[in-house]
Amino acid sequence: MCFTVLNEAAGNSAAKGRSTDLRLILHWILSAIALIVVSHLVHGFHVTGLIPALIAAVVIGLLNATVGLFVKIVTLPLTILTLGLFLLVVNGLMILLASAVVPGFHVDGIGPAFWGAVILALLGMLIRAIVKDA
Repeated sequence: MCFTVLNEAAGNSAAKGRSTDLRLILHWILSAIALIVVSHLVHGFHVTGLIPALIAAVVIGLLNATVGLFVKIVTLPLTILTLGLFLLVVNGLMILLASAVVPGFHVDGIGPAFWGAVILALLGMLIRAIVKDA
């Protein structure tokens, strides 16, 4: 009886791990597709294919989790003053920084990066809703 409970618990944990992995991969692919969609909607936002979009999605995520987090903490008073809209500028700067290091992904300036961040934020809400239900 005890071994059955342990085996079921271990199997359930492994199934949860696989489910989490699949959600992460799905989120990554949908984020890359969102970058491609933005490249078709925003003049000055260029993605040359799926592979650069996949790499850019990872780099943008890493930048937002490290440098972006630090910048968001430092600019918190300005973010509060602008009711959160300054976060779009910070996200645009992270996109611009990612475009400097990812071949096949290029943003012409802060304007396209800002509008790309706006559209990516909207698409991100849709992606989170899709991945949550998956």
